[in-house]
This record gives sequence, structure tokens and C-alpha cells, in this order.
Amino acid sequence: MTKTQKITYWVVTIWLALGMLSTGIVQLINMKDEVEAFSHLGYPDYLLTVLGVWKILGVIAILLPRLPLIKEWAYAGFFFVASGAIISHIALGDAVTDVLPSLLLLFLTIASWFLRPSDRKF
Repeated sequence: MTKTQKITYWVVTIWLALGMLSTGIVQLINMKDEVEAFSHLGYPDYLLTVLGVWKILGVIAILLPRLPLIKEWAYAGFFFVASGAIISHIALGDAVTDVLPSLLLLFLTIASWFLRPSDRKF
């Protein structure tokens, strides 16, 4: 892996981690806007806590060295959460601006997974 590839991986992964960490915290503390968004999508409020906890644990997993199997599960979880959010917004006919944050997180998830160094692969 070249130096440029390592830098690209870490830039993408840090952005992914920041995005998932920030949304996880917002969900965990049941921020008013997030609760309203979940209600709009038709999801129960308790799902905010579940997703918040799992997102924070997923961020820890992708940033820690080793643990390749746990990393795979974290990336899979991020993929399912982001793609599920995209589908939910589209199904309700929401504006493109409501879909873009989830689309960005999905792109970052795929890019980070694809660019990860061999010692982080299962």
C-alpha cells in the first residue's frame, strides 16, 4: 500500500468515523430534531438508542487496530444503516437534501472498506 493510499484511507475513514459518531451521539441523547425525523420515517423512538450505541461501537471497531472480523461487522452495519435511511427517505418522497447525508455516509463506508489496508481485512 502506497503512502497516498494510506492517507486516502485514513481521510475517508476519519470522515466516516466523525459522521457516524456525531449521528450516534445525536441519536443516543434523543435530540429533538432526530426524534422528529425518526417519527416522520415511521420508526419507534427506542430505535434511536439502539442505533446510537451500535454506531459508537462501530466507530471504535473500525478505528482500533486488528479485530478484522469485528471491523467487517461494523462496516456491514454502517452499510445497512445508511442504505436503509436512503431507502426510507426515498420511499416517503423526501427531498434530495434529506437523502444526501445518508448517501455521503454510504459512500464513505464503501470507500473506507474498499481502501482498508490488508492488516485490517478479514
